Amino acid sequence: MENSRLQHNDFEKIVNLIEQTRTRAYQAVNKELVNLYWQVGKFVYDKVNDGNWGEGTVKQLSEYIRSRFPNLKGFSKRGLYRMKQFYETYKDNPKVLPLVTQLTWTNHITILSKCKSLEEKEFYLLLAIKEKWSKRELIRQIDSGFFERTMLADKKVSPPVTQLQQYVGQVFKDTYVFEFLDLPENYNEKDLQKALVNNLKKFLLELGGGFSFIGQEYRLQVGMHDYYIDLLFFHRELQCLVAFELKTTDFKPEYLGQLNFYMEVLDAEVKLPNENPSIGVLLCKGKDDEVVKFAMRRNLSPTLIAEYQTKLIDKKLLQQKMHELYQLLENKPDEEDE
Repeated sequence: MENSRLQHNDFEKIVNLIEQTRTRAYQAVNKELVNLYWQVGKFVYDKVNDGNWGEGTVKQLSEYIRSRFPNLKGFSKRGLYRMKQFYETYKDNPKVLPLVTQLTWTNHITILSKCKSLEEKEFYLLLAIKEKWSKRELIRQIDSGFFERTMLADKKVSPPVTQLQQYVGQVFKDTYVFEFLDLPENYNEKDLQKALVNNLKKFLLELGGGFSFIGQEYRLQVGMHDYYIDLLFFHRELQCLVAFELKTTDFKPEYLGQLNFYMEVLDAEVKLPNENPSIGVLLCKGKDDEVVKFAMRRNLSPTLIAEYQTKLIDKKLLQQKMHELYQLLENKPDEEDE
């Protein structure tokens, strides 16, 4: 029995070597492929931009390539124009240029076809690389308006959070979208908690990278009493525990007292000496920003207030809000003119 177990471990080591080599080989092939598309895109861009080529010439090029390489895919007229768009989009951004080969061509096509502004394209390119999103995950984030939600976010955080790490503001969202939950019409907090845990992979995707799930109903013992945190995570980059408390109603100031208590106990009884102070996230069905603002002013624990949606937010509405925000910024008088 022991020999069989050792043999199995040896076999697994070989399998891991094969998988690692295949991954490196795929990455190398992808890098060369994306680099090829970049070079072809530059060539076509230069010819078209100089007025030497038109649509007819690009079509002829596509037909010529296919005559030389009948089984080669991706070099249709449309594909060539995608390569041209790819080069044109990022050619003037020295920060992005070294990163383009780190993303699959499939994800590049998704970003180019589904995103409008250059800022949005770069936003998803950088995040897709950082989070290693698949095509399906990338499409989900775009369709959920992640870029617009991030740009419009008005995060309600307590002062201690901003004093911890500047990076905190990039980790948490003002609004989370849980369209993947199949909740009953009149659901309670237990239903919400169970649905999130049952869809943990999708929940983690919406939370963003770096979160590791520790448990639900995490027990805290204080004196002769037991208390339970709805969902407890650890964030690798922040190096701290993150407690999520779920509410199926709009934010109420009294909710903060319970969360602050949990933070104190976590830091005293659970947090390791090398870890940063724990962060609490109060996830409510909605919130009145004025109420939240006053409630957070003298809050001493590292806490954040966020809301959640159980349906995809209308992306057109988010884009309209973005447009209104840009207009406000453009029309804002300079301080010197005031």
